[in-house]
Parts: sequence; structure tokens; C-alpha cells
Amino acid sequence: MRLSARNKISATVTSVTRGEATANVALDAGGVRLVASITVEAADELGLTEGAQVTAIVKASDVILAVQD
Repeated sequence: MRLSARNKISATVTSVTRGEATANVALDAGGVRLVASITVEAADELGLTEGAQVTAIVKASDVILAVQD
């Protein structure tokens, strides 16, 4: 697989929680917890199960930071 995206993070699936249309996939990325929300169809097509090795690809147009007043 070749991508132009540069924000690629190797991770291990720790859980997959399926809803009606969306699956929340929890990941362990070197001790950092990430959660990806994807369609249930995509989770099934990818065969995601606990322990699966994946690459999280982050595509964001904005990162917003906030601090307390």
C-alpha cells in the first residue's frame, strides 16, 4: 500500500465496539490510546479483531487547541 498521507501510526486493535452503523475501534499505538470511528461495513471488510495489527492514517484539516481561562 502506498499513500501520500504522512501521518501514519502503527497500532494494535484492543477492541471493536459495533453499533447500528458505526464501529469504534480502540487502538494501542505504543502506549497511546487512539479510537477510530468507522462504518461497521468497513470494520467487517477489514476483518478487524482484537490483536490485529493496523496502520492508523490521520487526515485532518484543522487541529484546535484550548486552554482554561
